[in-house]
Amino acid sequence: MSNEKREAWKVFQIIAEFVDGFEQLSHVKPAVSIYGSARTQTSHPDYQRAEEIALALSNAGFSVISGGGPGIMEAANKGAFNGASTSIGLNVCLPHEQRSNPYQDISLNFRHFFARKVMFVKYASAYVVLPGGFGTLDELAEILTLVQTGKTRRIPIILINGTFWKGLIDWFSDSLLAAGTIKKEDLELFSICETPDEVLKTIFDFYEQRGFAPSAKEEEVLLEL
Repeated sequence: MSNEKREAWKVFQIIAEFVDGFEQLSHVKPAVSIYGSARTQTSHPDYQRAEEIALALSNAGFSVISGGGPGIMEAANKGAFNGASTSIGLNVCLPHEQRSNPYQDISLNFRHFFARKVMFVKYASAYVVLPGGFGTLDELAEILTLVQTGKTRRIPIILINGTFWKGLIDWFSDSLLAAGTIKKEDLELFSICETPDEVLKTIFDFYEQRGFAPSAKEEEVLLEL
């Protein structure tokens, strides 16, 4: 088959990923997306913290969406799986690192990062970001950009382990803000938490006056993701 025909058929594969994601995730609200390194070992404090946060979120009524792989993703799925709500894994095909963890009530498989990213954002009432590498930074930058530009609704974006994120946050302020490439209010798009209780408080405080369901205007925005 020629490259042109292969690219044409690729469109149907991409459509199938979106349709499958929409069909399986549309009923899981409210949900929280959790990110972090695939390389974090089970004995690491960040793994244990991710598991505790996910368990607390699950027992508080939130489905938990993770990348479905090892490390922090596994910890998040494990915590949710042992809690009261749904554990969701958005698995992606990679040449290394990615393997599906066994703690998924709903397991989706993606070939395309961009389709997977839409599923992380579309059904999330909050983002919880633990220490990670380029992939985690990519997801963090993605949600900050979407919220900043109004391409998705405003949701809590929570960074876990302030010591890890301090250098990046200082750079935001000392370089980006100083250069005028972001505004001061952009630094208020995210918050720092250390414990499951702080995470829950941040989320519930944010939604206290409005509820978790998107408004009609927000629904229209989410349709354009």
